[in-house]
This record gives sequence, structure tokens and C-alpha cells, in this order.
Amino acid sequence: MYEYLYGKISELAPTYCVVDVMGVGYMVNISLQTYKALQVDTPAKLYTHFVVREDAQILYGFFTKDEREFFRLLTSVSGVGGSTARMVLSTYTVDEISNIVATQNASLLKNVKGLGLKSAQKIIVELSGKLPDLGEISSDKPSSSKVARSASFDEALQALTMLGYQKVASEKALTKIFEADPDITTEQALKLAFKHIS
Repeated sequence: MYEYLYGKISELAPTYCVVDVMGVGYMVNISLQTYKALQVDTPAKLYTHFVVREDAQILYGFFTKDEREFFRLLTSVSGVGGSTARMVLSTYTVDEISNIVATQNASLLKNVKGLGLKSAQKIIVELSGKLPDLGEISSDKPSSSKVARSASFDEALQALTMLGYQKVASEKALTKIFEADPDITTEQALKLAFKHIS
């Protein structure tokens, strides 16, 4: 229905953003890959995927067409919904997932929250042979962090709790991550947390 949205990013969080298109604010669900490419009060073009369910209408946005295509490939696998596909794209880049599928590394893919070994194997089997159609990966550079460390910690914690992780476990993991690297960005901290919180 919607091919893309172009407007100013009025709100930005690791799991969603609000795009102001001529005075109309669209709440868009995003992955960490898209989050790192956006900045508040800056114009952006997001390629969209609109999901209509009986109980909800959900708009997903992606900074590149490749990420949107991979999202659609993931959701074409039986049992993989939008939330799981977004979690996969938040844990790994499109390039990394392509390599995981090409090498059939299900043990690495199952590190994604909500994916067991059987689901990871199913994704790899169903996506094998479909990936060559993807275009060249866009080389989006992460925007430099302008927030204080405490703000980065709180932002990462908020994202984890919104995605269903226990707050206590999230705080514990993030504390270790920020102690090891005080200057780590929110996006990097979340990627590490996804792989270590059980």
C-alpha cells in the first residue's frame, strides 16, 4: 500500500520512529539497522511494509530496500512474524544474515531472541536460494552518538523491555556491557545484549 515515507524524523527510539510527513505523524516500527541511520529533526526516506491484522495495523520502515526485502523474505517463512523478523534484523545486518544462511549456521541464528534451533534451521532452509536476488548492501554509517552514557544505557534498557526482555536481566547485562566499554553506543550495546540475555 505504501512504498515509502519521506519526512522529518520527529521522534526516534531503537524500536520505532515517528515520521512527520507534511504535518501528519506516522509511527513506524524499525530495526536497529535503520535506527542507527536516522537522526531526530532530520529528513529521511523510509521504505515501508504495511501489515493489517484483525487486531492491529502495523507499519514497518527500513532505511534501505535490501533490509525491507529481507524482512519480507523472513516473514514469508511459516511461523516467522513481523516482530521476529525485526528482531533478526536488529541482531544481525543483512550481510551477516546472508552469510549465516549461505553457511547454514543455524547455531548462530538461534542467538536471536525467540528463535529456537528448529526455527533457525527452517529459516535457513527456506531462504536458501532466494538471497541472490537481493541488491548490493547499502553502506549506512551509524550516526555519531550525541547522548551521555547514562542516556544510552536508559535508551537501551527501554528498548529491551519494550521487546519483552525482563528488566532485571536487561539491567544486569547492560551494566556489564557499559562497564567493559563506557563509550559504547546504544545500538552496539543492544546487539551485545540480544546475544547474551537468556
